[in-house]
Amino acid sequence: MPEIILDARFAAQASAPDQLPPPVHVEIAFAGRSNVGKSSLLNRLMNRRNLARTSSTPGCTRGITFFEVALKDGPRLTLVDLPGYGYAQRSKQERIGWGHLIDDYLTGRAGLLAVALLVDARRGVEEDDLGLLELLTKVRPPKAPPKPVLIATKLDKVPRPQRVSVVKGIARPDLPAVGFSTELAETTSDVWRKLRAIAG
Repeated sequence: MPEIILDARFAAQASAPDQLPPPVHVEIAFAGRSNVGKSSLLNRLMNRRNLARTSSTPGCTRGITFFEVALKDGPRLTLVDLPGYGYAQRSKQERIGWGHLIDDYLTGRAGLLAVALLVDARRGVEEDDLGLLELLTKVRPPKAPPKPVLIATKLDKVPRPQRVSVVKGIARPDLPAVGFSTELAETTSDVWRKLRAIAG
């Protein structure tokens, strides 16, 4: 479904709460452990090769990055790349700073409609992932909690006969999952359909 993209561009990056840009469009954030494939997914969704930074070194995303996306037949959206968590080689101070920044963004950001939580299909939902899902329930009124979306990445690494059951195993009660791989073209459309259903 990349043909639905009219335009996509870098909008802003923030490494502290006071650097966050004002919310302009509905925002969908992408979160997950380092090296789970967030940048690869974002590039595929935006039909761009290198708009979101990819690296062979986990944890390369520094701060929160905002991309504005115009759809041919829908609203403008802001896709938000959150720093990966669970990568120990960053300094303790840096990890703490990122944690506060992400917590503030997820629990207080106006316009944040959904959070796509990326999970490696081979590893399943881990403790850090459960912690993020729990954080999303702590949003205080009047702000509505962002809707979680589970995405099982690197699906091509799972044997074909097991893919459906693996994705179902990653799903939570009342929270279905969708599979994705850069090697499986149809999965980009699957993810866009899920996001479009939420964004309206």
